[in-house]
This record gives sequence, structure tokens and C-alpha cells, in this order.
Amino acid sequence: MKRALAALLCLGLALAAAIYALNVRGEDPISAGPPGPASAQLIASGAYLARTGNCMACHTARGGAPYAGGLGIQTPFGTVFTSNLTPDAQTGIGAWSSSEFWRAMHNGRSRDGRLLYPAFPYPNYTHVTRADSDAIFAYLQSLPAVAQANRPHELRFPYNSTLALAAWRALFFKPGQFEPDTRQSADWNRGAYLVQGLGHCNACHASRNALGATSGTLDLSGGLIPVQNWYAPSLTSRHEAGVAEWRLADIIELLKSGVSAQGTVVGPMAEVVLNSTQHWTDADLLAMATYLKALPPSQDVREPPNIPPPLPDSRGAKLYKVHCAQCHGEQGEGVPKAYPALAGNRTVTMASSANLVRMVLAGGFAPSTAGNPRPYGMPPFATVFSNDDTAAVVSYIRSAWGNQAQAVSTLDVIQLRNGLQY
Repeated sequence: MKRALAALLCLGLALAAAIYALNVRGEDPISAGPPGPASAQLIASGAYLARTGNCMACHTARGGAPYAGGLGIQTPFGTVFTSNLTPDAQTGIGAWSSSEFWRAMHNGRSRDGRLLYPAFPYPNYTHVTRADSDAIFAYLQSLPAVAQANRPHELRFPYNSTLALAAWRALFFKPGQFEPDTRQSADWNRGAYLVQGLGHCNACHASRNALGATSGTLDLSGGLIPVQNWYAPSLTSRHEAGVAEWRLADIIELLKSGVSAQGTVVGPMAEVVLNSTQHWTDADLLAMATYLKALPPSQDVREPPNIPPPLPDSRGAKLYKVHCAQCHGEQGEGVPKAYPALAGNRTVTMASSANLVRMVLAGGFAPSTAGNPRPYGMPPFATVFSNDDTAAVVSYIRSAWGNQAQAVSTLDVIQLRNGLQY
């Protein structure tokens, strides 16, 4: 018995040592102290990079001061509240050094040594260069200081424990750096850096395991965004959001204005375009478009479905004619750059019906951008359609005008409706 206990103790100590070692790997020595003066050029560069990473969207609560934190991010494990990034010395990062900020970006560790939850996407930001991190820090230090204490997270046990977070990091996080591919062009490499790092695209466009981890920053195969129940489509599948067959100009236009000849962005991606990509330089938009267009296509070979067209007097057809045809057309043809075509629309026909059901129930708008300042919107039908109505009209749209997608059940609608916030 004593030997067994001793063996268990040794095993526990070895495991604890391994977890500790994995949580401090790749950490550079930290230089403390307040930052020195930064040049106007460095601050301007940091402002652009912070916009590129869409930092303000998370670190600003509704109605709150920019970058003062306090926004609650809901996760399957509870709510994580974002931190104050203004240069207030007591509640923000005014007493931080650039090295301490770099450690947070690169290693996911706060100034006091506390491990950060990966709702802050340091698994992506670890690929950001030290120079870019220093520029973002210089910009944040130039902002007005706001005294606003950080709100404690509200996570369930055991996810609220440091041990659980350390174990997660040991399993799923490894500090890294972006390695350019010498076989690719400068535009491709810049695009890869933006997509994998500051753009943190796979934070949405990847599936997550039971512990909330993705398989890595190169995974862009699509996934349901936890709690929000929006489906971020695969960027490698031609059946979802792959752009290998698009013109570069159409990809750039979509990222810059939110609409293009090929489609319209809505939901969480509309917020990304609104707050971030519409403000990118043309060079960076071209770089991202180049990289996304060159992504290896996923091997999602599908058997051609054989779904009969809906009956013209079906419940879904009648609902569509009354409520939808005026904008989207009798044949689902839509109006270019106003009302999206539904015939052949990948959002309509992809395997996941989550986004289509959400749009019918909750409505939505494309982002307001310089290229599309007054976007047309979709009104919500949650108070008009019952669950049965919604299932009927969505199923009709998914099988009309040559569309070949499976019907949506009333149960599917109920499950998605319960996840909506009106």
C-alpha cells in the first residue's frame, strides 16, 4: 500500500512538473517598468494593427469607454469579462512594460503571472511579431486613461481553477512564431500572417472539441460558434465559404464593403467587416485575398443529392410567396447588392442550416461601410413565424429553384431558436 501511495505521489509530482514546464516554455525574460516615449509613427502603426486585430470590439462594453474592457464573452463554460487596456495605472495597463504586454500576447500570461483564458485569442496572437506587439502597446498607452476595475470572470467549477487552465494550456497551447514560406509570394505570406495571427480567423472558422480547443491556427474548416449558434463556414470548402474560384477583386470587395457580386456578409462576420477589414489598406486586403484564394480545398466530396422540388402549393411555398418573394424574387433571384439571391446561395444549401434559420428568425444587416453606406436589411420573423412555419419556409428555400439541401425539422428550429437573443 505504501509503495502504491509513493508511486502515485511521484506520478502526481511528475505530472505537476510537466504541466508547469509546458506553461512556461518559450517565455522571454521580462523587463518591468513604465514605457518610454513612443514616436508618432509607432503609435499610428499600432492604431492600424489594433484595428486589424479588431481589439476594440471585445475590449469595449456597450456604452462604455473604448478599450476600457468589461464586455462579457459568453462561453460554454461561463462568462469571461474582457480587461481594461487603457493606460490607467491601477485598473488598466499603465504600469505595464512592453515586455509584459508581449508576454500576454505571445504566452497568454498577465503582468502578475496569472494565466489568461483563451477567450483572449493568444493561441493566434502568439504568431504576432514582437515589433507589431510593441506598436500596439505604444498605441494603447497613448489612449486616455480610464479608471475601470476589471470584472471577475463568472466560470463554473472546475473551469474557474488555475489548475484546469494550466492543464488546458499544457494540452492545447504552444507558443510559436510565424514562419514565412519561401516558396510563396510576399502577398501570400502577408496574408498568412494576418489570417493566422492578428486576424485570428480560426477563432471562429474552426470546430472546437469538448474543452473548447481548436486543432490549430491552420484549421479553417468551419464550425459552430459556441453559445452564439452562428455557423462560421469552412474557408476551404467550395460548398461553404471557400473562395478558390472567386476573382481576387470580388474577395477584396467583400472584405472591404461587405457585399460583392459573389455574396454578402451578415452576423458576426458583418461586425468584423464593420470594425476591422473595411479599414485595412488595399495591400493587406490583397494579401488576405491572395492567401484565402490559395487555401488547399478540403476533400469534402459529396454524393449528388436527389431532393425533389417542393410542391408549389406547399406550406413553405405559400409562406415564401407572401413574406419573401417581394425582395428575394419569385425564383429566388434576388437583387444584386441589395437582396441576396437564394437560388444557388451557399448559405442556403450548405449542410448546416443554422445561419439560414437565424436570419429568418432574427433578421440581420450587412455592415455599413464606405462602399455600402446604407445596406439593405432582413427583418426578423420570429414573432410572425411559428416553429413549424420557419421549418416549412426554410425547407422550401433549401429545395426550390434547383437547390439541393436537406429539409429542416421543427426540432432543429426549436433548438436554434432557444439559442437566440432578441
